[in-house]
Order: sequence, then C-alpha cells, then structure tokens
Amino acid sequence: MTTAPSAERPLRKDAAENRRRVLSAARELLGRHGLDVSMDAIAAEAGVGTGTLYRRFPSKEALVDALVADIAESVRDAAERALARGDGTGLEAFLREVAASCASWRGFLARLWDAHRSPAQSAEVRALVDRLLAQARQHGRVGPGVELRDVLLLLWALRGVIETTEDEAPGSWERHLELHLVGLRVGLPPGEHRSGGAVGAAG
Repeated sequence: MTTAPSAERPLRKDAAENRRRVLSAARELLGRHGLDVSMDAIAAEAGVGTGTLYRRFPSKEALVDALVADIAESVRDAAERALARGDGTGLEAFLREVAASCASWRGFLARLWDAHRSPAQSAEVRALVDRLLAQARQHGRVGPGVELRDVLLLLWALRGVIETTEDEAPGSWERHLELHLVGLRVGLPPGEHRSGGAVGAAG
C-alpha cells in the first residue's frame, strides 16, 4: 500500500527539526567543552534518542563535519549581510560578528579552521571578505596598504586570542579586535608595504 504524500510531510518536517536540534546542541556543547563531548550527551541536550542521532549522523566525525559545514554557511551569510550594507562599514561588522561567534565555538575552533577540510567553502568566504575589503576601501574605511591577507591574519589572530584567554579573561578578544580595527583604518605609512606569504581563509 502506497503512503499518501501528505502523510510523509510531517516526517520530513520532524527529521529537519531533529537535525536542527542536534546541530544546535552540538554547537553548544562542543563549543563549551571541546570535541571530547560524547554523542550520548549531545543527544540528551538535543532531546532526541541516541538511535535518532545515529540515524542522522552515524559517527561523531559525521556530526562535526555537518556542524562545520553549517557554520561555514552561517559565516558566508554573515558576509553577504555585511556586503548588503553598501556603505563600507560591512567589513568591520562582519569581523565583529564572526569574532563573537568564534568565542562561542571555542571548543572546536581548530577543526573549524581546517581549510583543507572544505576548500570550496573557504574559497567562497575568502572571496566575500575580499569584496568587503574592496567596498571598505571604496568608502575610505581602510587605510593605505591594507590587503586581504591582513584581514585574514586578523581572523587567525582572533582565534588564538579566544582559545588562550577566554577561560581566564572572557571577552578579551573584543579589545584586541578594536585595536586591530583602528590599525586597518589607519593603514601602513609610506615605505612600509612589506611582502608576505598567502593566508588561508577561516571556516
């Protein structure tokens, strides 16, 4: 006997809701406690059975991969929202939003920063950040000599600050970021445009 299409829709909706709850729970627990959090703890936090969790994500590796992809998409969305401002302030808005999010992702930042795991997504974010920088430059929001690699290095630096200070001095990254934003606005003095290697994109 064939099941009517209308009877299938609630199941699909339930599955999507369970996935959302699992990813939200994983983001919260892994962000606070790191990658050693058990699948049972994630299932309990999400309010789903372990069977439901393992049907959707057969291993923690699969769950973390899905979480990283979900976060990479949210970073891309943040960049697109920042671009939509159109007034040159998007770069700073994007950096502040991503930094605040990174503080909540602290427990798995190293995994999130593994550009080799998702080169396509990393390249997409890098291109969006480049557009944000161009927009900021057009509106006089960054100083002379500021390049894409400078912005990407700032993101890498923020990761280190968050990972090493958040336990002892929560929120220290905010001051660190604001000081760097001042530097981006000022830029480099003449004759200080030094070369350096390429930097990978976060996420």
